[in-house]
Amino acid sequence: MSKTIPCVLMRAGTSRGPFFLREWLPDGDEARDQALIGAIGASDPLQLDGVGGGSTLNSKVAIVSRSSEPGCDLDYLFAQVGVGHRSVDTRPNCGNMLSGVAPFAIEQGLVQAQDGTTRVRVHNVNTGARIDVTVRTPGGRVTYEGDARIDGVAGTAAPILLDFLDAWGAVTGQVFPTGQRIDCIQGVEVSCIDAAMPLMIVRAADLGVSGREKPVALDADTALLERIESLRLEAGLRMGLGDVSNSVIPKPVLVSAGDSDNSITSRYFTPRRCHASHAVTGAIGVASAFALPGTVASGMARTAGCHQLTVLHPAGQIDIEVELSGAGTEIGMQRAALVRTARKIMQGELHLPDYVFSRPEEATQPAARKPITLIVPTSAGGGNDTMARIIASKLAPLLNQEVLVDNRAGANGAVASEYVARAEPDGQTLMFGYVGTHAMNPALQALGYDPVADFAPIGLVGSSPTLMVAHPDLPADDVQSVIELLRAQPGRHGYASAGDGTPPHFAAALFQLASGTAMTGRTYQGAAPAIADTASGRTQLMFPSLFTAHPFVHSARLKALAVAGPQRLAVLPDVPTLAEAGVPGVDVTQWYGLFAPARTPQERVDALNRALNQVLADPAVKQLFEQNGARVETGTPQMLANRVQADLARWQAVVAQGSLGIPEQRAVALE
Repeated sequence: MSKTIPCVLMRAGTSRGPFFLREWLPDGDEARDQALIGAIGASDPLQLDGVGGGSTLNSKVAIVSRSSEPGCDLDYLFAQVGVGHRSVDTRPNCGNMLSGVAPFAIEQGLVQAQDGTTRVRVHNVNTGARIDVTVRTPGGRVTYEGDARIDGVAGTAAPILLDFLDAWGAVTGQVFPTGQRIDCIQGVEVSCIDAAMPLMIVRAADLGVSGREKPVALDADTALLERIESLRLEAGLRMGLGDVSNSVIPKPVLVSAGDSDNSITSRYFTPRRCHASHAVTGAIGVASAFALPGTVASGMARTAGCHQLTVLHPAGQIDIEVELSGAGTEIGMQRAALVRTARKIMQGELHLPDYVFSRPEEATQPAARKPITLIVPTSAGGGNDTMARIIASKLAPLLNQEVLVDNRAGANGAVASEYVARAEPDGQTLMFGYVGTHAMNPALQALGYDPVADFAPIGLVGSSPTLMVAHPDLPADDVQSVIELLRAQPGRHGYASAGDGTPPHFAAALFQLASGTAMTGRTYQGAAPAIADTASGRTQLMFPSLFTAHPFVHSARLKALAVAGPQRLAVLPDVPTLAEAGVPGVDVTQWYGLFAPARTPQERVDALNRALNQVLADPAVKQLFEQNGARVETGTPQMLANRVQADLARWQAVVAQGSLGIPEQRAVALE
């Protein structure tokens, strides 16, 4: 297939992303998704290798084609692409991206423009809903210039009217899929509504907040986020959506009073972070719950006809015209319309990276010439990923083979570990494992792989001590002050980890046991997003490796409180060990190693070991490691095997003696 495809990059509403005709993309959902991952640059949290913007708001894709639905002009498939992980989700819808569909299709010749305005009926493939979109087309040509202004976007542009015709019950089949307008979940009244987007709406006051807080303040309240997620999971079951722990719907919303009888204040979650402004589809749902009687968001009683309503959000407001039909308790939604704007940013050819595509033709190539795939069990940007990329870049010329780094975050390293354990034992698929994947996580829980029997150790790579770090605004500058703060407010403050069974989780658990404190854990798919949220203040504490923490501490975005190890560090001589600070028994050193699947031929293992040790002997590699707080360690395959067995036994004993287990409820951050 062609790796160069046409693309139009657009700002649509308060979102931005590439627009494609379906025919521009490869056939089949799998190949299509690989192309979208490459287009956005999903593998990297910053999305530097694509057109994404490092945020879910800028990792959206619109796929447009002529409609096969009777009475509709266009089919619009929305895709949410992952940030820092290779995923494509076509279950949700996006009303903001919808605002760019009609102008894009007109310019691509799918719809004939009229003089003045052009109305296009769009069939949303994700939900089955129909939306009439009216675009300004003076002289039969799309114009993006106008005087319409929407909050969250600079300047003005031509208005685009979105008229939602049958968005109510589009996903679940019912406007109120539980059969009730108010449900009581865990002692909290909620309204579960399916109106353009399945939502779980809660009164902000019922969760102890005003509902007018800034998103950063809500995101920093880990106890609140955990409570919302617990309610959302139960709401998903009651709405007939099943287990929604890995789904973005239903979206949770906190509502409070507006500024008038015709406005309501909303804080919309995506679902594990508060939206900086508001989703269009979410605004339709909130306005529907506000207009209809008997919900937690209901406003004044309204009669049949058109009503102008306003949803207030952190960046301003969204004005919505709703049309009601019926009377009394039987009154229902007929339609809802609102104005968005869009702008074409650029049009041209998009070059897709080769590494995102499976290449079956390689099976016919000589094994020595096939690229090596180095699987990293965490998301891009963390310490593991950085070390792996340093190693890969130096191994390639020594082996005379391309070495591709493939981040497969998930299940706290188990996804990557199981993948490598089941890979062909030909030395072409390797794993950048570490103490979390080969000792801690297996000690904590039963997994689908055996860290000893399923792998052929190649060699040690290095090690890095663990630090206790805090956000600069935390009102505690030493360990004892932190302990006093945590004891005064048990569970109020949160710590970030790369997942249960990872070093940051074990270190935090040991710290709590040794200090008699309690914190709320927030897990991420890797250390990179975990430490980023700690630096931004969404969580307050973390126990990362020095390799991961070093740039944040060096730039004063985090403060180092203690070393979770036996001795102080030369790079941070004034930072005490936890034992010196009065918290003994927290000794967590992170080591890293290279593994192949079990039954890999010994001669291949030995060849890889020799190349690895040659890389690690390079002064430039040693310097890179040391500059980032890690120490190079070389050795034989047997030395790595001994390290795995010794540490596995050690952490199994820690789990048994300390009664460390997996918390029943834990806030999970995927973005």
